[in-house]
Amino acid sequence: MVDNRYATALVISSVLSLLATVYLSVAVGTQHWYQYTSPPVRGEANVSELRSLHEEFMDGEFDEKTYSDTLFRLNGTMGLWWRCVLVPAHIHWYKEPGKTSYSHRLRGILRSDLGIQIHRIQGWIGRIFTLLMFPASDPKMTMKCVSFSLPQQFTPKYKEPGNHNSGEDMIRTYLWRCQFLLPLISLGLVVLAGLIGFCACLCHSLTPTLGIGMLHLLAGLCSLATVCCYLAGMDLLHRASVLPDRVDGSLGWSLYLALISSPLHMMAAALLAWAARSHSRNYYRMAAYRVA
Repeated sequence: MVDNRYATALVISSVLSLLATVYLSVAVGTQHWYQYTSPPVRGEANVSELRSLHEEFMDGEFDEKTYSDTLFRLNGTMGLWWRCVLVPAHIHWYKEPGKTSYSHRLRGILRSDLGIQIHRIQGWIGRIFTLLMFPASDPKMTMKCVSFSLPQQFTPKYKEPGNHNSGEDMIRTYLWRCQFLLPLISLGLVVLAGLIGFCACLCHSLTPTLGIGMLHLLAGLCSLATVCCYLAGMDLLHRASVLPDRVDGSLGWSLYLALISSPLHMMAAALLAWAARSHSRNYYRMAAYRVA
């Protein structure tokens, strides 16, 4: 028979474990671990360059230098398994807003003699027309994402990103591998703890409770180590690839979810350990009393 205190501790620890598992699962599956804020695009040359970066990002070969530069310039976000950029949804997003519609409106006029005269001053009239008719014509933005494949997760990192002759950066390589392996280990430990707990409930026994608590403690440590590895890896990346001017980086909500899951797992482990220890003491006292 289980005392009410132990039952309450087991229920609370189960709820904490479930919350921590959900938070960590959402964090692993989303891309908002780190996000960049880029300045707006100005000038046809810059727009063409960013369009080529976007095409290389979506369809080109995997290269850390290429996708890092694209993330820097296109308001990118990056997670453990995803990298995304924010681009206008319109197919001709690289053109200046209103420029195409203005050309269509003047097509009929340009065919006349008056249109020939207007064509000579089309440059500055077009700018004035765009400012008057489209004062706030920001295009609708959409997020385009590409996933990291399993072989790409094990790709070595180099001291100079993109330069394979610079030598492998062992620290960044193993930090990257740990940051995606540790959360999987954490989730695996929680699943194993749940299976053991389910079997213990079927057997009406509190004996495995301490072991379940230790598994939750290890899961919390793995979650915390994941966040630490990710932050250390991003810091080393920014030292190797300096951020462009007016580009800022910030932590995303996915990273905070992973960070919150760690103390939740540890609190569940503490409650399970307390319940197992207290029940063990009472059991031995009761056994000694019956013997006496």
